[in-house]
Amino acid sequence: MNALLDRPETVVPSEADRKLATESSRILSRRHAEAELRIRLDNGDVLTLPRAAARLLSHLLTEMSHGNAVTLIPVHAELTTQEAADYLNVSRPFLVSLLERKSIPFRKVGTHRRIRFHDLQEYKRRIDRERGAALDELTEQAQKLKMGY
Repeated sequence: MNALLDRPETVVPSEADRKLATESSRILSRRHAEAELRIRLDNGDVLTLPRAAARLLSHLLTEMSHGNAVTLIPVHAELTTQEAADYLNVSRPFLVSLLERKSIPFRKVGTHRRIRFHDLQEYKRRIDRERGAALDELTEQAQKLKMGY
């Protein structure tokens, strides 16, 4: 089972949640991205959200509208090897090999490895850039060889 889905703060949207998120996401998408977002609560109180929170809310609603499970992970959070493997969509043994090769920083708590979410994000960004560069190079070679790409 996916360890990130097992976290208590993970939200797996129901069909009703998905539909409501779709409607809310559409409404939010019509507003200017830099405008303040104010939310009126049932008791009449008005919340003014920071712009960053408004962007996050918009992203969250979009993901929920697609039926995707969502969770918030602070960048300083530490993940288990299984949670980190799930985030990267790789097997836990493959992730452990990355850790042992020092591709991703980690620390040990007793015999258990812990990976900072920030370090995991940095690794993912780096590997995505490297993959993109390799694909660009392959595309360029294919064009030079007139392979139809």
